[in-house]
Amino acid sequence: MWVITLFDEANVRIFEYAEKAEAKSAMKNFSKYAVLTYTY
Repeated sequence: MWVITLFDEANVRIFEYAEKAEAKSAMKNFSKYAVLTYTY
């Protein structure tokens, strides 16, 4: 599972993706305060 963690002002938002390509595509829509990680 690929996880994008977005740090936005005082909030932390988490988005989960099954495919790496999908997650990398989604990263383009987030600010520079996002981290892409993999967990299993």
